[in-house]
Amino acid sequence: MQTPATMPEPNEPQWPPPCDLDTDALLLDVDGTLLDIAATPTSVVVPQDLLACLDELHGRAGGALALVSGRPIGDLDRLFAPLRLPAIGSHGAQMRIAADRAQLQSGEAIGESVRHRFALIESVDPRIIVEDKGASLAVHYRMAPHREGLVKEQVAAIIDLTASQPLQVMYGKAVIEVTLANFSKGGAVRELMKAPPFADRRPVFIGDDSTDETVLAVLPALRGRGYSVERAIAGASGVFASPHEVRCWLAGLIGQNRKHQ
Repeated sequence: MQTPATMPEPNEPQWPPPCDLDTDALLLDVDGTLLDIAATPTSVVVPQDLLACLDELHGRAGGALALVSGRPIGDLDRLFAPLRLPAIGSHGAQMRIAADRAQLQSGEAIGESVRHRFALIESVDPRIIVEDKGASLAVHYRMAPHREGLVKEQVAAIIDLTASQPLQVMYGKAVIEVTLANFSKGGAVRELMKAPPFADRRPVFIGDDSTDETVLAVLPALRGRGYSVERAIAGASGVFASPHEVRCWLAGLIGQNRKHQ
């Protein structure tokens, strides 16, 4: 039994154990995990010290660090410039295994008529943003939270009218993601882990919402472990309180792995 002198402070972070950058692969969601969520997708802020941290971790892990995002890889490159990291984009429809490798991309996209119907949702309220990413769509209502019920009804009605192309709907933090049913972050992670420099490593994944559940589902078969941010998600081994804590943990990995060199 712990004595009061040895018990952790109430606000002391209980983070996951450190990674071994010689044997593990870091797989990191972006919005809500590495970065604090902002009012709009374009207003997120990437701290300069995070760029330096990711650059060093990528090098120390022999290139086995990847961003796993619903954003297209082109957006990730703009956000994290000048870094060009391995990445899974558009919920698995895009993949780049290494900075010097070509981007693999499905030629399939959500049908034009469906994308047009989704674009019309913006006319309901100018604070609703429909982000068209080709192989996926995101309906953001963070600036109009009272419209949540209406947005969900509109999305459901459009999906009901779509019979020619199978789509899946995922509910995130004040956002509804619609993707092609044959793509997922989890499926893409499974493929990524077959290729060097990720092959034969143990994936360590951090994500923050329901769009990341497919990754958590494939981790056991890959001998990996996963963590969530702000709330518990099925399959996650632990929870970070905030993206800030994730960034602090990542920064700590650099010092921890230096000690073992």
